[in-house]
Amino acid sequence: MDVNISFANGGIGAAANESGVGFLTVSRPEKRNALTDAMWRSVPDAINWLVVEQHVRVVILSGAGGRDFSAGADIGEFATLRKDATTARDYEAGNSAAFAAVRNCPVPVIASVRGICFGGGFGLAAAADLRLADHTARFAIPAARLGLAYPLDAVQDLVRALGDQEARRALYSTAELSAAQALACGCLLKLSEPDELDSDALALAASIAGAAPLSVRASKAAIAAVQSNHEEDYKRAAGLAASTFDSADYAEGRRAFMEKRKPAFNGR
Repeated sequence: MDVNISFANGGIGAAANESGVGFLTVSRPEKRNALTDAMWRSVPDAINWLVVEQHVRVVILSGAGGRDFSAGADIGEFATLRKDATTARDYEAGNSAAFAAVRNCPVPVIASVRGICFGGGFGLAAAADLRLADHTARFAIPAARLGLAYPLDAVQDLVRALGDQEARRALYSTAELSAAQALACGCLLKLSEPDELDSDALALAASIAGAAPLSVRASKAAIAAVQSNHEEDYKRAAGLAASTFDSADYAEGRRAFMEKRKPAFNGR
């Protein structure tokens, strides 16, 4: 990796390599990567640093320590930061900003999941574009065991990721989903062996980073428009699609095809 930075006293790490792949890491392995309020609120800044300052073409989201993705929000903070409806609204604004930063990231986000992926950790993974996991992965939404409600925007991501019935079961019963169950319901793109997960995620990221960046961004916007069915999203997606035809990358793609070589896209 060429450059890296940390946020929230090291709780969120961001790095970028020379191939245009960004890495966003939840880094609190001693607490199974549970996120503090400061960590939640730093996720948008970390993604902005990767996309705007480092110009990455894809982001891999994972948990540090090689054991767990994330146990979700740090419950130890709830007695003060999430003790009633008023404080919960402020606390969950940080959650929602983090979910939105992943969901609306201009470039694709790949969640690479091993071990525990619970609560808000599952919310971050559900907000990603693509999800890979190894056989140790476990998914759950324990909100109903704590007596609280899961944020609405995160529920929308869960329904998209799990499908209607599995999302209902996860939220109503708090039952865990195994990696195999998550794969079966379409939540995961692929199930990897534990020692192959990192390389599989990196290979997928490299294939995306090698594609025309403007085309990929237009495709992500189009998928978002189909899912939201909002007129403004359709207009934005149409504008991004139209702009590709005036890009240098489109000219490069045509030349490379005719010359039977690999194109060198620069995102312009």
